[in-house]
Amino acid sequence: MVKVQKGFTLIELMIVIAIIGILAAVAVPQYSQYTKRARFAEVVTAAAPIKTGVEVCVQANSSLGECDTWAEIGVQQASVQVGDDVQSAAIAANARITMTAVTDLNSATYILTPTYNNNLNTLTWAVSGSCQAAATKYC
Repeated sequence: MVKVQKGFTLIELMIVIAIIGILAAVAVPQYSQYTKRARFAEVVTAAAPIKTGVEVCVQANSSLGECDTWAEIGVQQASVQVGDDVQSAAIAANARITMTAVTDLNSATYILTPTYNNNLNTLTWAVSGSCQAAATKYC
């Protein structure tokens, strides 16, 4: 008489549960980090009108020193998209733009520092801020 196995043994089921647990332990933190990076994209996007305003101002004035206030760049601070993921937007000396995310995104900062080359009439942007820290890597 031959016994035919029907179903799975307890060991096989425990192995499957262990594999699912390991996959979940890796996937959940990665997903959380991914969603935070996606939300931080709103902060980067909200900086675009300020950046454009600075670029137009520099093109007209050939100087960063004359493009470091909201009025000079022709952008109203109230028009900058401060919403669900953007806490604040600021422009400082030499048109340095600082965007700050909400506390859910670790209040990460996104800083754009322009460099103007008079000879070539070009404007380049350097990205810095806490959004580039090893713990966040949002930008």
